[in-house]
Amino acid sequence: MNMFANGDFVKIEYSMYRLSDNALVRTTDKAAAEKGGIYSSEAKYAPQLVVIGKGMLFKKLEEAISGMKTGESKEVELDANDAYGERSKDLVRIMPLADFRKRDINPQPGMQIEIDDAVATVMSVNSGRVMVDANHPLAGERLRYQLKVVEKIEKDEDKVRALEDMNDIKADKAFIEKESGIVRINFGTVIKKDANYFVRKSGLVYSILDYMDGIKKVVVEEEHSKEEKGTA
Repeated sequence: MNMFANGDFVKIEYSMYRLSDNALVRTTDKAAAEKGGIYSSEAKYAPQLVVIGKGMLFKKLEEAISGMKTGESKEVELDANDAYGERSKDLVRIMPLADFRKRDINPQPGMQIEIDDAVATVMSVNSGRVMVDANHPLAGERLRYQLKVVEKIEKDEDKVRALEDMNDIKADKAFIEKESGIVRINFGTVIKKDANYFVRKSGLVYSILDYMDGIKKVVVEEEHSKEEKGTA
């Protein structure tokens, strides 16, 4: 019996381990990240939003979460085919070093670069040749997840806030007109925001349209002004 249905907003905590060496690869827990040697000051350590049925997680994980209760914990193992797929030899290529020099790139092992609209990892650089691998770093790996369902988000206002957190942007106010299927978001006065602001704002708008049932339109309200310079 499923505890959660398609379209439900659920927050989870998780830690993902590579079964081949039991190494921690990813986690929502800061203390676990520090203990596992993968802590990053740029990462956000907090429960993650999952909208059931929207393909935000691997299918087998989503199925497991759908059958869990709030507060319940569970371990789930995934074969490579249920996760990042098997490794493909066709995605490993040898390229002339000159091709990189033409792009002013000095390839080094471990460097990630974009080739043919795909991200590839430089594996080695020898005798004017560069080996690159466009397989996902976890391709071919079996994974173990420790999952915990933290909460189910019920109110539409809280759903918008959760989507704001997911897109790393926060509006001053949000109004939901459920009968007309409209969400109005007010960002207040915007002063010289960089390109990331506009990308995150767009991500929020389309997340609301994609993930919130019954919403047909998002209206964004904001004012743009120049930054005031101080006078001596």
